[in-house]
Amino acid sequence: MALVLNDLFDYDYKIYQDTNAFKFSIDSILIAEFAKINKKDKVLDLCTGNGVIPLILSKKYMNHIYGMEIQKDIYDLAKMSIKHNRKESQITLINDDVNNVLNYFPGNSLDIILCNPPYFKNSEESHKNPFLPLQIARHEVKINLGNILELSSKLLNNKKKLYLVHLTERIDEIILLSNKYGMAVKYIQPIYPNFNKKSNIALYEIVKKGKSGVKMLPPLDLSKCKTYQNIFDGVK
Repeated sequence: MALVLNDLFDYDYKIYQDTNAFKFSIDSILIAEFAKINKKDKVLDLCTGNGVIPLILSKKYMNHIYGMEIQKDIYDLAKMSIKHNRKESQITLINDDVNNVLNYFPGNSLDIILCNPPYFKNSEESHKNPFLPLQIARHEVKINLGNILELSSKLLNNKKKLYLVHLTERIDEIILLSNKYGMAVKYIQPIYPNFNKKSNIALYEIVKKGKSGVKMLPPLDLSKCKTYQNIFDGVK
């Protein structure tokens, strides 16, 4: 393990990372800023990685935040970062497979779920990294999109929300699977590296037992963002 302690962008936090493994990306920051959380909401971050999303949420909100990560080495890095930033009393991490999440939280018990999951399907044609930690982080080896939406539907109270960041090209699949599991995509915000390129990812707000009807939010050009803490000011 090649351990480094990096700045967490402009949040005045530090985060431990392994330079040989999967490092956090702008995607985690986007979803943490996109989510809207009320004071009494019970919050869970699935596929939490090295804890970026819980750390950012702890900067913005007073809620207790749970995170779940399957890979022990990455979970350990998240624990170190939480301790370094003195957030042990606000953030609780679970080292287990997300498929076992109902062993920790009963059905209909959560108000907000966030997830920055593996983006790429696990197929014979997939060009997977031979290094297993990167393979698990990038491809649907341990968990897939359907699993996440089904589990979220079981965990959330009615009218409560899943915030998902995922590939723009999988919008149709996300809408279909959400409907299959009794949820509705309410908002989609496409993200662009800049407006001269295609949107590669999008942010999704998905509501359990929500009414049908999707609202497309204004596209976001990352090249124009000066800071990340006010990235969505005036957008939603």
